[in-house]
Amino acid sequence: MAPAITLAAETQISAANTGFMLICSALVMLMTPALAFFYGGMVRVKSTLNMLMMSFISLGIVTILWVLYGFSMAFGNDSGGIFAWNSDYVGFTGIDKDAIWDGYTIPVLVFAVFQLMFAIITPALISGALADRVKFTAWALFIALWATVVYFPVAHWVWGTGGWAFELGVIDFAGGTAVHINAGAAALGVILVIGKRIGFKKDPMRPHSLPLVMLGAGLLWFGWFGFNAGSWLGNDDGVGSLMFVNTQVATAAAMLAWLIYEKLRHGAFTTLGAASGAVAGLVAITPAGGAVDPLGAIAVGAVAGLLCAMAVGLKYKFGYDDSLDVVGVHLVGGIVGSLLVGFFASGEGQSDVKGLFYGGDASQLGKQAAGVFAVLAYSLVVSAILAFVLDKTIGMRVPEDDEVAGIDQAEHAETAYDFSGAGGGTSRSASVPAAPVAAQAESEKVDA
Repeated sequence: MAPAITLAAETQISAANTGFMLICSALVMLMTPALAFFYGGMVRVKSTLNMLMMSFISLGIVTILWVLYGFSMAFGNDSGGIFAWNSDYVGFTGIDKDAIWDGYTIPVLVFAVFQLMFAIITPALISGALADRVKFTAWALFIALWATVVYFPVAHWVWGTGGWAFELGVIDFAGGTAVHINAGAAALGVILVIGKRIGFKKDPMRPHSLPLVMLGAGLLWFGWFGFNAGSWLGNDDGVGSLMFVNTQVATAAAMLAWLIYEKLRHGAFTTLGAASGAVAGLVAITPAGGAVDPLGAIAVGAVAGLLCAMAVGLKYKFGYDDSLDVVGVHLVGGIVGSLLVGFFASGEGQSDVKGLFYGGDASQLGKQAAGVFAVLAYSLVVSAILAFVLDKTIGMRVPEDDEVAGIDQAEHAETAYDFSGAGGGTSRSASVPAAPVAAQAESEKVDA
């Protein structure tokens, strides 16, 4: 059974924990606009607004679905370890404002809104792999379908009482499997269906604004403290504090490891490498941070930084066009962090489980592997099927001419920057098609 609603008269609401969780929820919400900035700076000028919108639209779609039925599917009453449902959660109609989440001291509504923010950012993560080439309407429909048939059930497997991974003992503190492996595998499934960008491996496709990338990465790092530390749902026993420290430590280690690899491999320390390394560390510590000690967190971050830096180049070797390295960072980072629990779990964090390097046996590693590869396979296959169906019905890709000219103008009738006044002429609105298109074409020449 999923955790039941408890009346306030039976268990008292903790004002401190409730306030803490509301703040953490707001921090996680901030991560989706932060992701939009991070991705938006990494694309070419002509795709900036589309990249921002692909994240922002998830805030609207997933919020409504979560209230209508998503929360019920993820955290309702279990059925066979696979599905969940609770009619009281549908539309939140059966949840009183003072009902308490079972086993904790926060209201059900606070738990629901915290988990909502996870549900929002997960499909947004996928969007980075699809830059420059996907119809916005098809993307919006994909989000709705994917959240329904992939994210909501997987969240139940991993975090819902009765979910098969939860009952097996898979440790995923804040989303290594349910969020990052889930999104990374989905991204791979979709890009294998829709194909490469025009000019992939031929034309320059450099980030148009590295300051925007760094801003997004910094905001992600900031919001991730709510993402990770908040996942303990309170602040009573120090586990949330451990997770907070480990989040900082692992992220720092991953950033440094990525930069060192980059210097040795390519001869320079780049801002894009620093930002990407930080995100890789955040991804990897997400499942592991409640189980490892700070020294273990350094190891998790360093390994993730190195392996993710190596993995982003695989798309050129194998020919899949993962535009912004969602597979290389989120899928690989999620796998690394989840599996390393089996090696570095100290037995003094969220549970007494010990990894191989702390005197334990291989049993936890086996459980972690089961969770990792089950979620990977399910998300990869179902996501590819969804993309295939959408592509054969309404079409997933924009026309070739629109992709070349710029998806911002084609899909949103806007451009990110107004260059019309650069020569001292009369300024035009950024929404007027003619001048921005010409300016953007010029920008692409400069980029080339």
